[in-house]
Amino acid sequence: MANDSITNNVLIALSCGTDNTNRSTRAFHLATVAQKLGKNVTIFLLDEAVYLARQGAMEHIKAATGDIADDLLAHLQAHKVPILVCTPCAKARFIREEELAEGFRLAAATDLIELSCKSTVISL
Repeated sequence: MANDSITNNVLIALSCGTDNTNRSTRAFHLATVAQKLGKNVTIFLLDEAVYLARQGAMEHIKAATGDIADDLLAHLQAHKVPILVCTPCAKARFIREEELAEGFRLAAATDLIELSCKSTVISL
């Protein structure tokens, strides 16, 4: 019997950025693992995590485990995993759309809610 609550969609909501490199890197690591497992993955950056959306921001970020955020990002970009950036969070931090790295795009809170309702959510 199929379980209707099981979904193939994974949403990773990240609220920390360079202020917590372990959690930031872990979000991109988990997204990579989910993508490799064939899941439909989306990352949603909010609060301090929006700083990671700037071009080059993840170049020197790594976790204590040795995982390197930029390498994980490159994998996600190559596989076209959507990385959404909270529009009001970015604007409050003076991050403009033209500063966003490849694969990142601005999104509204409504997008976060819609994705959350259709996905297994991992919040970091």
